[in-house]
Amino acid sequence: MKLEDIIKAIEPADQTMIQQAREHTSRLVMPHRALGELHLIGERVCGIQRTMEPSVKNKAVLVMAGDHGIAAQGVSAYPQEVTGEMVKTFIRGGAGINVVARQTGIRVLVVDMGIIPDTSDLSAGAAARTARISEENALIVKKVARGTNDFTRGPAMTLEQAEQSVMAGCEAATDLFEQGVELLGTGDMGIGNTSPSSAIGAVITGHPVERMTGRGTGVDDEAFARKCQAIQKGIDINAPDPKDPLDVLSKVGGFEIGGIAGAVLAAARFQRPVVIDGLISTAGALLAHAMSPVLSDYMFAGHRSVEQGHQLMLDHMRLRPILDLGMRLGEGTGAALAMHLIDAGVRVFLEVLTFEQAGVSKGTA
Repeated sequence: MKLEDIIKAIEPADQTMIQQAREHTSRLVMPHRALGELHLIGERVCGIQRTMEPSVKNKAVLVMAGDHGIAAQGVSAYPQEVTGEMVKTFIRGGAGINVVARQTGIRVLVVDMGIIPDTSDLSAGAAARTARISEENALIVKKVARGTNDFTRGPAMTLEQAEQSVMAGCEAATDLFEQGVELLGTGDMGIGNTSPSSAIGAVITGHPVERMTGRGTGVDDEAFARKCQAIQKGIDINAPDPKDPLDVLSKVGGFEIGGIAGAVLAAARFQRPVVIDGLISTAGALLAHAMSPVLSDYMFAGHRSVEQGHQLMLDHMRLRPILDLGMRLGEGTGAALAMHLIDAGVRVFLEVLTFEQAGVSKGTA
């Protein structure tokens, strides 16, 4: 299936089902909407899955990994080698996302979208390069290229590579949905990737680079100024078209960001909820949203990052973050933590008795 066909196949969530779910919530044995946002979460999942018996038991997080040419401009506090080293850590199960995911039984799958090192020897045989992945912390190799180009000197990638990255992410998520995954989270890894994410955010939302850019891995004032200058230079040189998300991705994006956009598209196509993590994941979601605005129906914002541009992106898509814990790690950690609350919202909807079932007298308010 081609990208344009996937986009055309996406329909809004079922608002009639959401209304039916709200009517059910009004009969639960508690004061009206006493569990606040948990009710809204459960009702939204009903509308996404088109059922009054929603399920999010089978959960997975896709951690998209890619390297970035703009790292050469000194925009990160860490060397580029860390990307490949962290991919190995994910597979070993020793990173933040692994720990958070284990807490609630979430599978973690790492996708090499375009890191510099060769990862073929890290995959679990031929299976890791196919769509049928079942091992915990498995690696899927969908490498578009060994890192993007430095977008301060020209486009980060070709238009063909941009579309390839989106389709690769879509394929990875599609396989999980076909295996029965009911709730998907998006994560990322890539030294320097807050720079392309900020560039994408600035172009799509129209906010100035200085407002959209954050400290990333914790750069000092001098490096932050250099980072803003590099991002603005890249936008000026490449002139990405804000009305053409693939053009924006190719000019100032990253392979893992394209992969995240593809995963979000797949979630909407399969009518599954998808939980977005921080700045990088939200940049990918922003590109997908630009392709099809109804995607907001399927997205949950896992948390609000301390990266200042993150809230601006969420506002653009009219998404409200579930958590606000001062996090900025990425990897899908915020998405994984929020999955627990989404599960809770669905369980409340399904398992709390109604006043009639409980034999409890209803209030008059």
